[in-house]
Amino acid sequence: MTQSGAQGCTLLLAGCGKMGGAMLDGWLKAGIASSVAVVEPSGLPESLRGNPAVVLVSGPDALPAGFAPDVVVLAVKPQVMDTVLPAYRALVRPGTVFLSVAAGKTIASFESALGESALGESALGKSALGEGAAIVRSMPNTPAAIGRGMTVAVGNPVVTEAQKALCDSLLRAVGDVAWVEDESLLDPVTAVSGSGPAYVFLMVEAMAKAGEAAGLPAELAMRLARATVAGAGELLHQSPTDAADLRKAVTSPNGTTQAALDVLMAGDGIQPLLDRAVAAAARRSRELAK
Repeated sequence: MTQSGAQGCTLLLAGCGKMGGAMLDGWLKAGIASSVAVVEPSGLPESLRGNPAVVLVSGPDALPAGFAPDVVVLAVKPQVMDTVLPAYRALVRPGTVFLSVAAGKTIASFESALGESALGESALGKSALGEGAAIVRSMPNTPAAIGRGMTVAVGNPVVTEAQKALCDSLLRAVGDVAWVEDESLLDPVTAVSGSGPAYVFLMVEAMAKAGEAAGLPAELAMRLARATVAGAGELLHQSPTDAADLRKAVTSPNGTTQAALDVLMAGDGIQPLLDRAVAAAARRSRELAK
């Protein structure tokens, strides 16, 4: 990999489930990855089988000779991360950055599990090593599966600017990316964007049920709810206008929308409910990180 960009980088993907598979598909379509080794016990998804750029291996100790990844992407479930990580310790080196997409696993936990470089202090000295593994922790969300994800990332002090740019390119292949300096912000990030798609899906369910209660056939109510939320989301995506202004544009004084918003925006309406929901999710994120 050149310092100037991510094109043609070499990747090791640990975990090729829904998120890992979606990201890999995005990297291949964008031409970012020239060579990808995948560790996935259940095998490759059908869409990736036969792709000459992708090789399935049983673990990091089974990598092809001379395979030195620019990035090790950790996409296994958080519950098994601590069990999986020690096998990757031998890949810690100045030229490799570890990029995690697992919720709730802190940079400190990765640093503890990966330890110092396999090259050791005697080979490079601590100043050259940068005190161990270069680690980027990120929180993507499920719309990454269609290239419309939102990811927030933070790196430890070992991560170089070139490695940050590389990780940014990998994450940007499946959606938008924001970087923060304070890792603790990933708890509310998880609560807003990480868990957020579930809130939107729940809203669709609730709108459909409300439509049924108002007299609509169930199938039509769900069709209306799905299309309305999807269309409104796309309008928001394409428009430079603030969400509040878009809301006001569709709200006629004393009209039907205003009547509904008077309920939703009341003191006991949607805002305090979402405040409590996001606070609960952020609290749970902090608990899972312990």
